Amino acid sequence: MSHFQLLGIFDDASSLVSAIKAARERRLHIVAVYTPCAVHGLDHVLGLKRSRLSLVCLIAGALGAVLKLWFEIWTAAIDWPVNVGGKPWNSLPAFVPITFEVMVLFAGLSTVGAFLLASRLWPGKRPKLIDPRVTNDRFALLIEETDAAFDAGGVGSMLKRHGAVEVTERLTEEALA
Repeated sequence: MSHFQLLGIFDDASSLVSAIKAARERRLHIVAVYTPCAVHGLDHVLGLKRSRLSLVCLIAGALGAVLKLWFEIWTAAIDWPVNVGGKPWNSLPAFVPITFEVMVLFAGLSTVGAFLLASRLWPGKRPKLIDPRVTNDRFALLIEETDAAFDAGGVGSMLKRHGAVEVTERLTEEALA
């Protein structure tokens, strides 16, 4: 199934943000926004929900700490108990530094893995670059037709009114998002 899309290219981030606000007011389907640098507040303007990566980080860190404590207590007190200077076998203060390191390791690796999965990034994936200028100095907004009432001319003029230096129509066979 082919998708009709309008691509607006902008010179600066403020024009892009105002065009996004106008597109959201008209309830247009924004497929993607491309920027060469971070634009603070863009997620709020787009209406994106808060990421759940922090929850993944918390759960994986806690799991790593619990598994590490279990393994260290099992090793020191059950599997291979060695009496070192009369110290108890399951001394928790001795386990704290390594437990913290393993917790950070589990949290970090799982967060990176969850981010790559959620972003659909994996080794060998070819990027779908909408316009080569968005990696250098341009900002892009991609809007897709969702119903028969979509007015390409009106949407294009709205993008121009909000600072688009170029508006192009595209017909693609697959959606980007």
